[in-house]
Amino acid sequence: MKQLVRTFLTIILVSIVLLSITNRLNQSQGFSGSNTLTVYNWGDYIDTDLINRFEKETGIKVIYETFDSNEAMMTKIEQGGTTYDVAVPSEYMIDKMIKENLLIPLDHSKLPNLKNIDERFLNLPFDPDNLYSIPYFWGTVGIVYNPEMLGGMEITSWNDLWDRKLRNEILLIDGAREVIGMGLNSLHYSLNDTNPKHLQEAKAKLDTLTPNIKAIVGDENKLLLANREAAIGITWSGDASEIMSENEDLDYVVPSEGSNLWFDNMVIPKTAKNIDGAHAFINFMLDAKVAAQNTEYVSYSTPNKAALEFMPEEMVNDERFYPAPELTDKLEVYENLGKRNLATYNELFLEFKMHRK
Repeated sequence: MKQLVRTFLTIILVSIVLLSITNRLNQSQGFSGSNTLTVYNWGDYIDTDLINRFEKETGIKVIYETFDSNEAMMTKIEQGGTTYDVAVPSEYMIDKMIKENLLIPLDHSKLPNLKNIDERFLNLPFDPDNLYSIPYFWGTVGIVYNPEMLGGMEITSWNDLWDRKLRNEILLIDGAREVIGMGLNSLHYSLNDTNPKHLQEAKAKLDTLTPNIKAIVGDENKLLLANREAAIGITWSGDASEIMSENEDLDYVVPSEGSNLWFDNMVIPKTAKNIDGAHAFINFMLDAKVAAQNTEYVSYSTPNKAALEFMPEEMVNDERFYPAPELTDKLEVYENLGKRNLATYNELFLEFKMHRK
């Protein structure tokens, strides 16, 4: 028993010594808590050259971590085990995080570059007056397709996907909101609909699409579509832009019945330890030239109006990715449906996937 106690005490002593050495090394390199910033973002969603530039300009060391879903991000922040100074959730999750007191109000006086954001992307229902969030990227959910593989067929509508000629040609996003929303929109219902009858109608209609579905996939849809493994993919506009840069035969359309208009915004979570550094990072990303460089790298649509003059004209003038307000005004932002309704969406989506088997 005494030997066990000695071993335990030795382990504790060694851990303390190692922690002390690590802290001294970090401080010797200028990476103390006050000038370290932890950014939590989607994968491959920033030009890392800009992180290096921010570090050089400010002396703040950036620790960059990634997540693959809003839910995973929120769970990590709720647990509080890791200090995150800046995170980039989507609009419906921001609404939820505000209600659960997981975000710190922003000091707009420390964000002078906020003036660069297009006013139509500010003061949205999920965060009135942008008290907690600043737009980072925006886009749509739509259909990327290869007209050549489809014999010249043009796709303009969700309902076009039910054409029997498209057997085994469609890749779907592995996401409940996107797929169930597609079913709802195809019936001219809101993609935030919670009416049980409408949801069952949408699921039943989706079941009839099964013969046309090649696979339900994640990021691999980009490679599959670029390599002509499938003729059609349901995807986000930024992914569509990236795929189309690899294969010029592809086209992208936002369906006529309607679709999702989404926003990813920068926020400061309750876990933040470097609040001043977080504001400095957000303001840096709002700089017009910085936003332009980041947009060219990421390929999604920027809400930064001032950045547009520093971007290639063919990118800015492409109405598939910078649609006119007449179109965006008809699209819907995902709402926070609440746990019960979200569980219903997830259950229906799981049933749909099981039906395919």
